[in-house]
Formats: sequence, C-alpha cells, structure tokens
Amino acid sequence: MTLPSLKRRAYASTLGQGEIDVEAHAPLVKKIAKLLIARLPASVELDDLIQVGIIGLIEAARQFDPMQGVQFDTFASQRIRGAMLDELRREDWLPRQARRQAKQIEDAIHQLEQREGRPPLESEIADFLGLPQAEYQDMLGECKGVSLQHFGDLDDDGEASDAVTNVADDNAVDPLASLADGHFRAALVDAIKALPERDQLVMALYYEQELNLKEIGAVLGVSESRVCQLHSHAIARVRAKLREWL
Repeated sequence: MTLPSLKRRAYASTLGQGEIDVEAHAPLVKKIAKLLIARLPASVELDDLIQVGIIGLIEAARQFDPMQGVQFDTFASQRIRGAMLDELRREDWLPRQARRQAKQIEDAIHQLEQREGRPPLESEIADFLGLPQAEYQDMLGECKGVSLQHFGDLDDDGEASDAVTNVADDNAVDPLASLADGHFRAALVDAIKALPERDQLVMALYYEQELNLKEIGAVLGVSESRVCQLHSHAIARVRAKLREWL
C-alpha cells in the first residue's frame, strides 16, 4: 500500500475532526521503528515494523481529537509503538530460552545488589551464574529486546490470562493508572541514576540523544556488538531495580 493511498484513508477517517496528513508524519514511523529494532533480534525486519507502524499511524489519525489538548505527534507515537509491539507479541519474536536467560540475569543482579549494596560488575554477575565472562556477554546479546513484555509470560500455561482478554478501552482514563504511572516514572528515574556511569551514558546516548548502536560505539571506542551488550546489561539492571513494578 502506497503512502498516498494511506493518506486518503486517513483523511476519510478523520472527516469532521480536521484532516491529518499521514504522509507528512510518515518519518515518525521510521524513527520509532529504528529505535525499537535496535533492541530486537536480527530476525525482525525494519520494513515489517514500518508497515505495521503505518497502520498504527492511520489508526491514530482516525482516533485523534484535537480538543483533548494533545499534540498529534505525541498521540500518534503511542499508537505507532503500540501497533509494533502488538505485532511483535503475536509473532513471538523472542525465544523462551532467551526469556529464561534474561530472568536469570535479572535475578542475579538483584541478589548481588542486595548482598553487596551496590551495582555488581559484569565479572561478578558472570561468576554468580557460573559462566565465563565472554559467555555471559554472549547471553546478554541473545537477550536483546527482552524488555518488551510478552502476553505468554503472564501465566504458567503460556496462555494469556483473563485479564489480557478483557483489556479496558485504550481511550479510557484510569485515575489509578495515572497515579501509578507517575510513581513508576519516579522509580525509573531513580533506577537509571543508580546505574554505573558507563551504563548511564549508554542509556543517555541511546534514548536522549537518539544515537544508534554504531554511533554510540564510536563515542565509547567499542564495537557495535559491545554496545548491544552494554545496553542489554543496563536494561537488566533497571529491570532488577523495578521488580515490584514488572
């Protein structure tokens, strides 16, 4: 489907609320896809994410209400990313072995932090897991992307729970969820501040400066694959800090 046809569909769907130029916002889809794919296995194709993201953009154009006082880019970003994540969940993009490995890493980090009272070194985590450091770093690479929640993880049978099949309307405002979101953001900021300096730098370069892995590698003087490992390590540290939320 071409962008002009997508644009016409979006115009038709927003009739009465003001026209949204989907073509003009298409670069937003590509930007989100590139940020997301850096955290996913090589089997995931960028073009597939962009295609799904365009569908999310059209849906955002159809649902957008300018009277709510929200910028369209902000509103659309949530819908685009949500569409991409939903597709990844449906495709079961991450093997269960990688999920188990990620859980082992998070548990190790949590236990070592409780015992030592500080963020553990990579070598300490590897020793705790009974692995050579090089093998532990390979495990980090395999766990890339595990920060996305998978519906199949919600119960022991690998099936989505009833709570998932009865999800509330995405457009509904939940005051309790809004309050919890504020607390979560504060906890997330604290977790990032507690990271070692190098991990904080990786997170800042990736999420704030929006550098890709190759560019971050140039800044740090390491390979792109090493940046991938450092990013996975930082994510594992943050998730270990946010266990009560996750």
